[in-house]
Amino acid sequence: MAGTPTSTTSTGDRILAAALRSFGSTGIDGTSLDALARDLGVTKQAILYWYPSKEALLDAVIDFSAVELQRRFARAIQTRAGETSTGFERVEAVVHAAFRLAARHPAMLGLMREVNRIGPPTSTRLTASVTPLLTAAAAWLGDEMDAGRLRRHDPKLLVLMAYSSVTGLATEVEVLRALGEEPTLASLVRRRDQLVDLLRDALVP
Repeated sequence: MAGTPTSTTSTGDRILAAALRSFGSTGIDGTSLDALARDLGVTKQAILYWYPSKEALLDAVIDFSAVELQRRFARAIQTRAGETSTGFERVEAVVHAAFRLAARHPAMLGLMREVNRIGPPTSTRLTASVTPLLTAAAAWLGDEMDAGRLRRHDPKLLVLMAYSSVTGLATEVEVLRALGEEPTLASLVRRRDQLVDLLRDALVP
């Protein structure tokens, strides 16, 4: 499934896309299979044919989102910085990819916020799904530090800090709206640039 279903997208993929939007915007508790069926113009039984329960559908959405995150970040690194790039250039490419995802696919960040809110076992599944991505990022940072291209820090803590900053955007959006302030693209870019500057100060020798 790509980000937006087309006329040739399978029913299962259309259900997955609609569920991601609903879980990420309405919330997990606020999403019902009946409402999804109405929005999709299918029967509830059609949803249950593909995903036997709401929990199974949520698991599928989490797994899909984790794969999408890895795919988008890998592509961003290759196209923005080049496969052979090193040092801070690649760090910046990943940050830009994360914030681009936040701007274009806010439901995915909303899903991550919701999953972390409700806790285990659902949050455990999300953690397990993104752990390979975070582990690979920490390992690469460690290699760059060993080579002297980045300043020495705990790579795992740096990755967790950046990850928390990006996923925290979804919660930040809700807080801003509660205060009567609608988030803008400019505010998102400002947050991105602040994180890049922070990481540059910490990592560039």
